[in-house]
Amino acid sequence: MQGDAACSAGDSAGVVLNRLLGEAELASLDAGQASQFESYLSLFVRWNSRTNLSAVREPEAILSRHFVESIACARALPAGISTLLDFGSGGGLPGIPIALCRPEIAVTLAESQGKKAAFLQEAVRTLGISVRVFSGRAETLTEKFSCVTLRAVDKMDQAVMAGARLVGGGGWLALLTTHADAPILQKAAGEAYEWLGTRSLPGSEDRILVLGERSS
Repeated sequence: MQGDAACSAGDSAGVVLNRLLGEAELASLDAGQASQFESYLSLFVRWNSRTNLSAVREPEAILSRHFVESIACARALPAGISTLLDFGSGGGLPGIPIALCRPEIAVTLAESQGKKAAFLQEAVRTLGISVRVFSGRAETLTEKFSCVTLRAVDKMDQAVMAGARLVGGGGWLALLTTHADAPILQKAAGEAYEWLGTRSLPGSEDRILVLGERSS
C-alpha cells in the first residue's frame, strides 16, 4: 500500500503533510522535501506492517503524530550543529526528518534492533540522503556529537543518561518528551547541562521539546 494513496480526500501525502504543518502554524515544505517525505511515508507504512516501527498504522496519523513533531524538532534545533546522533532511532524519528530538513547536519541513526536498523538502511538508500546508520547500542559509541536527540526510547531515563555522555562540550541534548517526564530526564542528564526552557510540540498539549546545552 502506498502511503499517499491512503490519505484523506485523495490528496498526496505531501499535500496532507503541508496542510498539517499549516494547522500547526509551521512553514510548508518545498516541493523537493515534500516528495522525499512522501517516499519516506510509503516505505514506513510498508515496513510497519511487519516490523512494528510504530503502533500508529494509518498514514495520515503517522504524518500528524510522528512527522509533524519531528519536523518541528528539526526546525527548533539551534544553528551551528554539525553532527547529530539520533539515539535509539527506531523508525528514524526524528533523525530522518532532521536530515531532510537540515541537510547541513551530518546525522547518525543508532538502532540496536536488527529489523529496524535494516529499515533505516533501506530508508537512507531510498531517499538518497547522506546519513550513517549504526546498527548497535548507541551507548557503545565513543565519538562525541554536537547534538543528541532522544524520542520514545525504552527506559528513557537510562537512555538520556547514556546519551548525555555522547554530547561534546558546547553541544546540545534534545529531548522530545512530556511535561511530566521532563524533570526526570533533565536530572538523568546530569549537572553538565543548562536547560533553556521548553517548546511545545504540535499534535498534543503535553508533548514538548527540551533543549539542554552542555557546559563542559
